[in-house]
Amino acid sequence: MTTNRRTQAERDEITVEIGYALLSACFLGAVVFATIAGPVAVWDFPPVVEKSLLVGGAWAGGVLAVIRVVHVLWRYGQHD
Repeated sequence: MTTNRRTQAERDEITVEIGYALLSACFLGAVVFATIAGPVAVWDFPPVVEKSLLVGGAWAGGVLAVIRVVHVLWRYGQHD
């Protein structure tokens, strides 16, 4: 069993890529949530519609954020 040690530059590159994946996922999730749930802050809806928009926005934003992290890290893994 052999282990290949990574250089400091390779470790830094992975750290930056993970940070980019998380930051871009947070941004995407926030934009999607604001797009779906934003009308609740502007207009008056029935309570069930408000809750549905908030839950739907949180769900869609969360799912897309996870997909973004996986996509960025998978693409980085293919690069090596």
